Amino acid sequence: MPDWNLQTLTVGPLQMNAYLVWSPATSEAILVDPGAEPETLRAAVEATGCRLQHLLCTHGHFDHVGAAADLQRIWNLPLLCHPADEPLIHAMPQIQAAYGLPATKPPRLASELAHRHDISFGDGSIGVYHVPGHSPGHVMFVLGGDVLVGDCVFLGSVGRTDLPGASFAELSRSIREQIYTLPDTTRLLPGHGPPTTVGREKNTNPFVNLRR
Repeated sequence: MPDWNLQTLTVGPLQMNAYLVWSPATSEAILVDPGAEPETLRAAVEATGCRLQHLLCTHGHFDHVGAAADLQRIWNLPLLCHPADEPLIHAMPQIQAAYGLPATKPPRLASELAHRHDISFGDGSIGVYHVPGHSPGHVMFVLGGDVLVGDCVFLGSVGRTDLPGASFAELSRSIREQIYTLPDTTRLLPGHGPPTTVGREKNTNPFVNLRR
């Protein structure tokens, strides 16, 4: 894996994990899942001394994209998403209101993320995998031995499938075919909560495991 740094930034009322990745070799950075607290995210990016190259999201739920429009006032970058999650992002103000939360403006999008279409970054590339189930356009990002899995799988749990567009059958298939086929030592960095590993989840996760 290239010599990249990775920082977890837990933000917002739902304690969502945003991820900041930067390459000292090329002075470039990416921000994944800019969900809330734009000033916190801005300060973290600026502290790296690197140029922000991409805003990315694993999926279109408001807790993962709610701060993107505010950050676009600073950096003229579209939010890269999978096209199947565009409707979720466009409907974000109405969904936030339904949860009793302040509405934020939907960001400008570029629906460029697609399965196995890697993103050039720094002195390497980031793997993009379509892993639907929690949302129709959910993707995960592979950075060598680290994978940003969004809300697919958590430590001892999996993402909700009682939301519009969600499917447990699809989520289970995504986890089994795209995540559990990675090396057991692969570190999974989820959208909420602490990291885990492929080996731990495929053997002990009570919702999707390889022992049943």
